[in-house]
Amino acid sequence: MVQIGKFNKLKVLKKMEFGVFLDGGDDGEILLPRRYVPENCEVGDEIEAFVHFDSEDRLVAAIETPKAQVGEFAHLMVKSVENVGAFLDWGLGKDLFLPFSEQTRALRMGQSVVVYLYLDKSDRISSSMRLDRYISKEPGEYTEGQQVDLFIAAETDMGFKAIINGKHWGMLYANEVFERLVHGQKLKGFIKHIRPDGKIDLGLQKQGHKSSEDIGPLILERLREEGGHLPINDKTSADLIYEMFGVSKKKYKMALGDLYKKRVITVKDDGIYLN
Repeated sequence: MVQIGKFNKLKVLKKMEFGVFLDGGDDGEILLPRRYVPENCEVGDEIEAFVHFDSEDRLVAAIETPKAQVGEFAHLMVKSVENVGAFLDWGLGKDLFLPFSEQTRALRMGQSVVVYLYLDKSDRISSSMRLDRYISKEPGEYTEGQQVDLFIAAETDMGFKAIINGKHWGMLYANEVFERLVHGQKLKGFIKHIRPDGKIDLGLQKQGHKSSEDIGPLILERLREEGGHLPINDKTSADLIYEMFGVSKKKYKMALGDLYKKRVITVKDDGIYLN
């Protein structure tokens, strides 16, 4: 069965001058336009293609990758606003529909919004700004310290709300974020704390002493690149440390202490030296 709004591996049924028809099973033959057809394509070959609807609401296939598939969250630009809803740029010829009933605020052309892609009752690809509907209410099987994929979905007075592994809400607190975050950004993070009520606190670095080991190799690499000396030490400003290594001064000092105890480096007033 074809999964609309996703990539499918489909068999070539027949070749035509304007493209090839793929086997869509119960959905019938699906056209893959000529511009997408691979060289030396033959009947019986399997092609991985994205299945969606064209401007005339016919199922078609494409090789180009949209900015999101059905079942995913995305940060997309509003291309137009109509009475029935808005239309978003998701990287394909036909814009993505955002029904008026699925909007949480008034929209204008050119702004970007975070949405979830779903199939409506007619199997048409649509989107929704009502994200809570599509966040799992079941507890996640996470452990503290676990690395996860994060999608920055909203900003609050406390910090940034992030979607964890495309399923659950988590919070990155503003006073613990030392880099610029924007809506729609995808990045790696860590489960910092799971509260008794199931809410999840997140971090962008591992917690505890082990996290200092993460940048130890990076410090050594920079030392080798600079001939064995870097003009930074435990008195260097937090801003410069973050610019160079992407971590807080506390974590940098922990890593420096580890390297010093292992007698890998020497710390002096004018910086650190590779032994």
